[in-house]
Amino acid sequence: MSRPTLRTVTNTAPRRGRRPGKPDTRVQILEAARRRFLTQGYDEASMRDIAADADVDLALISYYFGSKKGLFGAVLALPANPADLVNRLLEEGDPATFPERALRHMLHVWDDPVSGPILLATFKNAAADDTFADLLKEMLGREVIDRIAARLTGPNRLRRAGAFSTVMAGLITARYMLRLEPVASMNPDALVRVFGPQLRMALSAGSSHRGPARSRSASG
Repeated sequence: MSRPTLRTVTNTAPRRGRRPGKPDTRVQILEAARRRFLTQGYDEASMRDIAADADVDLALISYYFGSKKGLFGAVLALPANPADLVNRLLEEGDPATFPERALRHMLHVWDDPVSGPILLATFKNAAADDTFADLLKEMLGREVIDRIAARLTGPNRLRRAGAFSTVMAGLITARYMLRLEPVASMNPDALVRVFGPQLRMALSAGSSHRGPARSRSASG
C-alpha cells in the first residue's frame, strides 16, 4: 500500500497582533498533525497531543488554524474546507434552500481554476489509497454528515444526511473525476435544476420535513 500523500503549506501573509512563536511554528504544527492524523485517525488525534508533539502552546493551534477541522484542512492543503463550508451554509440563509445553496457552493469551488485541481487531486488520492480514504471519510462523517444530521428533524436523520452527501459525492465523481457527459459540460444552473430535487428528496426521505431546521440562535 502506498503512503498517504498529505501535503503541508506555509502561509507567508503577515498576521496582526503579537507574533506567536518562531517563524516555523506553523510548519511544525502541520507536520505533527499529519503524523497524528495518519497514525490515530481524525477522531482520536487530539489537539493537545498535536501541540505537545510540535512543542508549542495549545493556543497556537487555534491562532493559526481556528479549529481541529481547520487544522485538518490545512494538512490536506484544501483551498476550501468542506466542513467549514457546510457549517456556514447551515448557519446562514433559509434552511429550506440549503440543498440548492450547498450544491451551488460546491460547484463554485470545484469549477474554480485554482481550487478545483487541488480538490480533484485530494479526491484522487482518497480513491487510490485506503489509509487516506479512511482518514478523509472519518473527517467528513464527523464534521459534515453528523452536522447536517444534527440540524434535521424527524426520523432517520443520519441516514438522510448520508444520502444527501452521497448524491453530492456522486456528482463530484461524475463531473470532475470521470468527466461523464452530459453532466461534465452542464452549467451550474442546469445542474441545480436536475440535482436540487434529488438532494431535497434525500434530506426529506421518510420525513415530513424538507430540510435542516433553523438553529435556535437564528430562529430567536
